[in-house]
Amino acid sequence: MPHAAAARAPDRDPAWQSRLFWASAGFVLLWPLLVATEFKPWVFFDAHSASVAAGFLAGFLPPAHGVEFLALVARETWRTVAVATAGLTLAWLIAVPLALASVRNLSVSALGGSMAWTPSLLRRAVRGVAIVLRSVPELVWALVFVRVVGLGPTAGVLAIALTYGGMLGKVYAEILESGDGHAARCLLVNGSGRLQAFFYGLLPQNAAELTSYTIYRWECAIRSTVVLGFVGAGGLGQQMDSSMKMFAGGEVMTMLLVFFVLVALADRASAALRKALG
Repeated sequence: MPHAAAARAPDRDPAWQSRLFWASAGFVLLWPLLVATEFKPWVFFDAHSASVAAGFLAGFLPPAHGVEFLALVARETWRTVAVATAGLTLAWLIAVPLALASVRNLSVSALGGSMAWTPSLLRRAVRGVAIVLRSVPELVWALVFVRVVGLGPTAGVLAIALTYGGMLGKVYAEILESGDGHAARCLLVNGSGRLQAFFYGLLPQNAAELTSYTIYRWECAIRSTVVLGFVGAGGLGQQMDSSMKMFAGGEVMTMLLVFFVLVALADRASAALRKALG
């Protein structure tokens, strides 16, 4: 009986006071931000707003399904996937050198403890390049490249490549540094090169996470083509912009359904690859 009484779960959360305090503190900090952004969720329940929203959404039904339009959507879908894939491939080519140059686990000079000042300065410079690339939104890059190379998918590919190159480089480096670097350090101590230490020490244990994040960014690149299309970077986004300007809600709905399918396929591909690598 004493053992049963001791094993019984407590009647209430022993940390409820701490949780209540931090929840209240979070609300107090959040409230000025909500006021500053004029966040008014009760507007959604206003009768006039609800009727306007219902009328707008009704214009999206039924989805357009004409043969000629579906053929156009198929061509633009292929172009959208091509823009996202080509842009992410170029971003990957930018990100991998940035990540390898900024990972501390691959630094020979850091084996003794503190990193030498020259490699440390180079590492900071590489991280600075990644910050510059990802701090400029792909929409801004697209506006620049549209004026350089003209309207079309090329501007979208270059915009995605630069912004996502900085994002991938940063996250790749963080993933590699957060893992166990013992194997890589042992290889470096025994005379192997940085690439050997990466391929045999860091990559095997982080391959699943790196692959998952890369596919997630490919999914994000597909979504980004919608916004980039609004500034003339081609793909389904540009066609969606034209349909919205013509108030063709059914055409917009069809293209939104296509994006839903593309994102779902990317999610399935990510799960399958993680399972294969895990």
